[in-house]
Amino acid sequence: MHPTDLPAQPGVVRPGAIGHSRAVVGRNFAFILPEGVLNSRLPAWSSTTVRFLAAPSLGAAFVQFMLEIEPSGGTAQPIRVDLQHFFYVVTGAVDISIGTEAPASLTAGGFAYVPPGTSFAMHCHLTAPARVIAVKKRYEMADGIAAPTAIVAQHQAMPMTNHTGLQGRGFKHLLPMGDLRFDFEMNLMFFQPGVCFPAVEIHIMEHGLLMLEGQGLYYLCNSWHEIWVDNFIWMGSFCPQQFYPTGASQAVYLLYKNVNRDVVL
Repeated sequence: MHPTDLPAQPGVVRPGAIGHSRAVVGRNFAFILPEGVLNSRLPAWSSTTVRFLAAPSLGAAFVQFMLEIEPSGGTAQPIRVDLQHFFYVVTGAVDISIGTEAPASLTAGGFAYVPPGTSFAMHCHLTAPARVIAVKKRYEMADGIAAPTAIVAQHQAMPMTNHTGLQGRGFKHLLPMGDLRFDFEMNLMFFQPGVCFPAVEIHIMEHGLLMLEGQGLYYLCNSWHEIWVDNFIWMGSFCPQQFYPTGASQAVYLLYKNVNRDVVL
């Protein structure tokens, strides 16, 4: 009998649960499950739980975290720091205001980019809690290129593209692809069942990946890991990687990737 077949008792850990997890932290990757990520609070956010997923202490050059915002919760006051932010609404709905712009409402699938040094405020709608995945990163200036401007949109209003030409693949570039003002991309990646990467990728970019729909197998360094909804992967530079969807429906994940800047020596 599998331990999960036993009846659950409130407050009692099931037999066989101790010391076993699909989570793995390697030299330049981490496979993280939500049940192992502890809750925290931030002074700048009220009625909000934060779960940090990637940070410099892990090896990442950016921070990625999940905000779980209670109804009417959100920023205690407008936040302004010398960092750029990206927000994607996973569930629920929030209002966000950037700089002096009027608040905009974002439902699930909505996203916002906040340029460095620009203030923002975010509040959850009163009807239900919201889950928002966030990225913050120090902006890498480039000679002769101005910093990006703010973006607020819903991915549902964006066209699906496929620059690979491979059947069964789909992309939504939430930040303009190839726009040198941006030093990172946030992309929605769509895979029909059985459609995989054509090869194992090994490259300098690092990734932060949150699984949104479906399931699959992810190859990291020298082992395969079964990934489900809400699982998170950090991939460092030159981490061998490949994805193969295994579910009966499409697989979708949100992917961070640093781009458009030279190597600093």
